[in-house]
Amino acid sequence: MSGAATLDDLDRRGLVQDHTDRDALVARLDAGPTGLYCGFDPTADSLHIGNLQSIMLLRRFQEAGHRPIALVGGATGMIGDPSGRTEERQFLDQEVLDANRAAIGDQLRRFLDFDAGDRSARLVDNRTWTEPMGVLEFLRDVGKHITVNTMLAKESVKGRIDRESGISFTEFSYMLLQANDFYALHVDEGCDLQVAGSDQWGNIVAGIDLVRRRTGDAVHGLTAPLITRADGTKFGKSEGANVWLSPDRTSAYQLYQYFVGVADADVAPMLLRLTLVPVDECLAVAAAHDADPSRREGQRRLARELVGLVHGPGTVGPVERAAGVLFGGPLDDVDAPTFDLLAAEVPTTDVARDQVAGTDPVEWFVRSGLARSKGEVRKNLAGHYVNAVPLAARPEGPLSEADLLHGRYLVLRRGKTSYHLLRVV
Repeated sequence: MSGAATLDDLDRRGLVQDHTDRDALVARLDAGPTGLYCGFDPTADSLHIGNLQSIMLLRRFQEAGHRPIALVGGATGMIGDPSGRTEERQFLDQEVLDANRAAIGDQLRRFLDFDAGDRSARLVDNRTWTEPMGVLEFLRDVGKHITVNTMLAKESVKGRIDRESGISFTEFSYMLLQANDFYALHVDEGCDLQVAGSDQWGNIVAGIDLVRRRTGDAVHGLTAPLITRADGTKFGKSEGANVWLSPDRTSAYQLYQYFVGVADADVAPMLLRLTLVPVDECLAVAAAHDADPSRREGQRRLARELVGLVHGPGTVGPVERAAGVLFGGPLDDVDAPTFDLLAAEVPTTDVARDQVAGTDPVEWFVRSGLARSKGEVRKNLAGHYVNAVPLAARPEGPLSEADLLHGRYLVLRRGKTSYHLLRVV
């Protein structure tokens, strides 16, 4: 893909906020495959949905014929980027950072192709070139080329200086470290482009300037608008409840449910910026959704695409079926793996087979915590369900083996949203 076509696609997706000279960047992309990098600090053992946009930027450039470099910063991670922060970060010890780096590296391998010949992705650690530098060497070779005026002009620094807590010299120096990363990758890896979220523009410009001053070469930068929640807050590791790329932190079902629930206005931007769906198809999905938002087809398409991208295509079907169960759908065609997935998402009680057959179903609503007493259940039989059938419509009598779906599962529901799963073990 030509450089102009690559940037046009990014423009149409809403993925361009700041960039260096466009004509020069197009010329560099057209001159042949270029290395481009994006940095990720290992301050947690998982990346989050806010990082996905930057990962996908690397992937989009790789698919256009270029070489992505994912930098998981063992050096910068020891300090922490002050961007978007109102207070100093807590330092992590080396053992934790190394574990985080390994986990994030595994995640990045799910999105980037590390076996693509000349386009193969690279995973690097800036500790490799930062640790050997002495403090005097760093001040002489890096610090002398970046003015304090430039650093003070950065929004994240200005905001911290105006606060009583201020900003430490450690975090203040983060810009120097990131600028040196660009220099090192340009010299060692032929990296001529850095991409990131818009909050990194000041750091990128510092790196571009350092490369020019030390080598005389022109390199480039491009940022995308930050992915934000409906309330305008950005996704970040320290922003409270988050949507993670690790299945141990955010399950496929939770990821699906999150994106099924996004605001109508977020459907088109998130499809365009976070998925691989072609631009025209994204716009068609958004138009169809706008014609009848009540069906939430746009959100469902977005959720399917992201679950498949993050957790693998094979998870999409079971997750959708599980979501159907929890929205009161029929259970006739639900397979056993879907019930196992549900067991990880709703309260579940494992029981012996002989504990179920012959028991009063009303009793299980009390034992599961869905009701306070049998009398409460009997006063509202229509609002309590066994396997999606209200007790009011169910023949009287105890539970039997025939009630166990796939011979193992019994789904209890109170009202529309309160569930409990009994699973025979």
